[in-house]
Amino acid sequence: MKLVKSLLLGSAAGLIAVGGAQAADLPVKAKAVEYVKICSLYGAGFYYIPGTDTCIKLGGYLRAEVALNTNSDFSGQLTGNNGARNRLTNYYTIRAREDLNIDTRTATEYGVVRTFFDGVFSWTTGNYNGTGSAFGGTAYSGTLALNTSGATPALVGSSINGTDGNTSAGSLGVYYAFIQFAGFTMGKAVSQFDAPWTNYPGNNFDSLPGGSGTVTGVTQFSYTADFGQGVTASFSAEDATAYYQAGNQNLSGASVSGMVGGAYGVNAIGGSRSPNLVGAVRVDQAWGLFQASVAAHDNHVAYYGATEPTGHPDDKWGWAVQLALSIKNIPTGAGDTINVQAVYTDGATRYNFQNLAGSSYSMFSGASTAGSYQSVGFANAPDTVFITGSSQETVKTWGFRGAYTHNWDPYWNTSIYGAYAQAQFGTLAKTTLCGATGTGGVFGGLAGVTACNPDFAVGSVGIITRWTPVKNLTFSADLNWLRVDQKYAGSFAYAGSGTTAKPAAVYDLKDQDTVTLLLRAQRNW
Repeated sequence: MKLVKSLLLGSAAGLIAVGGAQAADLPVKAKAVEYVKICSLYGAGFYYIPGTDTCIKLGGYLRAEVALNTNSDFSGQLTGNNGARNRLTNYYTIRAREDLNIDTRTATEYGVVRTFFDGVFSWTTGNYNGTGSAFGGTAYSGTLALNTSGATPALVGSSINGTDGNTSAGSLGVYYAFIQFAGFTMGKAVSQFDAPWTNYPGNNFDSLPGGSGTVTGVTQFSYTADFGQGVTASFSAEDATAYYQAGNQNLSGASVSGMVGGAYGVNAIGGSRSPNLVGAVRVDQAWGLFQASVAAHDNHVAYYGATEPTGHPDDKWGWAVQLALSIKNIPTGAGDTINVQAVYTDGATRYNFQNLAGSSYSMFSGASTAGSYQSVGFANAPDTVFITGSSQETVKTWGFRGAYTHNWDPYWNTSIYGAYAQAQFGTLAKTTLCGATGTGGVFGGLAGVTACNPDFAVGSVGIITRWTPVKNLTFSADLNWLRVDQKYAGSFAYAGSGTTAKPAAVYDLKDQDTVTLLLRAQRNW
């Protein structure tokens, strides 16, 4: 027992001695805390990252909105169940979204190195489409896919367990992620072709044709030269696959049902071969800005058939040109602006019927003649068309859009906006779909069809009013009307579609309209 006691006491003494030695080694004065410092080099909101010479700014917004009379946010009733206008069509679509962006900048001997990231988290009302079941079954689909192929947009996504238990869809998106250095932009950013307002000369409505608009950015490698006095020129190679493919359609696969659904053939886009090549010149002055843009787009098709020996058409380059003008502080009031742009494309449709607008339409409404079940208007504008064994034929389009914004006072402003675009097909397309005289082909030869022409036009006008009661908090109401002016006439027997719940019946061919309203609350930070 005495031995154990001695060992315990000795151990305690040893620990005390060691602790005393360690205490003696502690610094007398604690290290100073490195506080976050304001970085005034790049404007308000930037701070130095502690321990570095890099400045960082966090920003974003939270948005809550409801779009009335549409299955998408924020577009018209253009295709699929949205255009069917029956019990599968949403009366409203609600979305909640959080946007987060991170901006970093570092001064170097070569200029500023900048990185920028912008991501969004969204929750959006979903959709149901018919299964064709004799018992009226439907299948849930989380989000309405954007039409990038020239065919009818597909409803994508599904419930987690394969049932129809979900009623809405969450999603994560990356809008921008790029590096800027010494005039170069590398990564996902707004196209150099776009006007500064992208899709929105004064509106919230997503589906305006009449110009390019990569709202969510396009992957690119670009160089911008600054000549001083507000004059810049940009040259860019931009990925075409995600946002600039309106479709290369084999009309040999065209059918009446497909055409009514908004597709004029089988899409046969091949693998990526060349990025879009873009050039732009821009002049920024106190009165506003002027911009001229050009782009070249390679149309590369896979095969005529399912396998390599079926052959393929040669590549065909398309092109687009756009002019944009902004006039600021016009005499109607301080801060009032006019934004306008015009575009012409040949084999590069997405520079007019931009990605969020799409270039496919299939819209139903009431019948106009006795004996018909309903009326339908349909149209489609791919980049090119061909038939098995032929070369590609380009589709030509032109359009314009613009807006006038008036500030009533520091808290209220209103914009009146509009857009118009036309698509024009060549001889190959018209002969295949409608016959040489408009009374033959896939559709023109149907009994009851009195006019057949795939050319079409789309017009849209709207008005939006915004109220900003306090800084960075805005409430808005955007009312839009859109009309599809198609060139078919008469009536025809349609086989129907289980997806959109349309029965086999006689349908009139008629121009179609859609009206939508978006109510939005947004807090920027």
